[in-house]
Amino acid sequence: MSAVLETTTKRQRDTGSPLVEIEGLGRVFDLSRRWLNRLLDGSGKVHLTAVDSVGLSIARGETYALVGESGSGKSTIARMTVGLLPPSSGSVRIGDADIWAERGPARQRDIRRKIQMIFQDPYASLNPRWRVGSIVAEPIKAFGLKSGAREREQRVGELLSLVGLDPHDARKFPHEFSGGQRQRIAIARALASEPDFIVCDEPTSALDVSVQAQVLNLLRDLQQRLGLTYLFISHNLAVVRHMANRVGVLYLGRLVEEAPAGTLFAEPKHPYTRMLLDAVPDISMETIEREPIAGEIPNPINPPSGCHFHPRCPHATALCKRETPPAYHVDGAMVRCHLYGPDAGAMLQ
Repeated sequence: MSAVLETTTKRQRDTGSPLVEIEGLGRVFDLSRRWLNRLLDGSGKVHLTAVDSVGLSIARGETYALVGESGSGKSTIARMTVGLLPPSSGSVRIGDADIWAERGPARQRDIRRKIQMIFQDPYASLNPRWRVGSIVAEPIKAFGLKSGAREREQRVGELLSLVGLDPHDARKFPHEFSGGQRQRIAIARALASEPDFIVCDEPTSALDVSVQAQVLNLLRDLQQRLGLTYLFISHNLAVVRHMANRVGVLYLGRLVEEAPAGTLFAEPKHPYTRMLLDAVPDISMETIEREPIAGEIPNPINPPSGCHFHPRCPHATALCKRETPPAYHVDGAMVRCHLYGPDAGAMLQ
C-alpha cells in the first residue's frame, strides 16, 4: 500500500496539468456492400462518420463529461481513447505517449496499464465462469504488479474493501451479486492495475436510481483518494451535473460546445445544449415555458450540410445550412455556432 500512497501523492501534486490530449480525432466506418454487389447494382461505397475531428484535453484529477443523444459518437470516442478501436485520423495522448503511435511491446504494455474502462453493463463485462477474486486479480497478474499468489489475494481483498465489498466476496461468482455490487466489482478490477485514467462509459445507466447515487459517490470518493482522472460518458445531465468539472456536448460526431460544468448548466450557449437542458425534468420550472427538442438526430451516413444541427435549430439561417461553424470562445466556453460569429447581429434580426 505504500507504493499506492506514493503514487497517489505524486498524482495530487500533478493535479491541473493535462493528462489526456485528444487532437483531430475522427472515425469513419465503411458500410459498403461487397464489391461484386456494388458492381452489379451500380451502387457506390457507403461511409459513416461517427466522430468528426474532435479535440479536447483533460487535466489530471479532473472529470470531463461527454454528453449527447444516442448516436452522437460518445462511446466511439471512449473506445478510441482506451485503445479498443483505432481512429481513422487524429491522435490520443495519455501523459507523454501517443497510444496509437507507440510500437514497442514493453511501451504499449506500460501505456495500457495506465488506462482502464468501466463499462455500461457490469454483468456483460465480467466473466461469469470466473470467481470474483480471479476477475479482480487478472490485471495484477497481467502487469506483474504482485509476484506471489498470497500477495495478489491480499491485494484483491484490499480492492474489494475499497469499493465497499467484503474481501470474502472474492470466492463468489458474478451472478451471486446485485447490479450495483457487480459494478463495484468492475470498479475494483479497473483499479487493480493502479491506473491514472479511467473511462466511465455510462457506468450507472443500467442501475436503479438509488444504486446510481451510491456508485457515483463511490467514484467521486475514489477520485479524491487516489487522484484519478475520468472521462465520463453519459446522456443523463443530472448525473453529469453531479460528477463533472468540465462538459463537452457532442452532436453527430462533432463537439459543439465545451465549458466548465457550472458555466454550461447556468448559461448554455449552443441551441442544442439549451434544448438538452430544457428536456431535463425540473419541478421548480413547471410554470416556465420550455422549448422541446424537435425532430430526431439525422442519419450519420448522410448528415446535413453546414452545421449538422440546422434542421432542428430554431435559429437556423442560410449560413448555417451552407457553412460549418468554427470554434468561438465566449465567456470561458467554446461553442461552434454562427450565432456567436461576426455576423451574429444580422442573423438574429
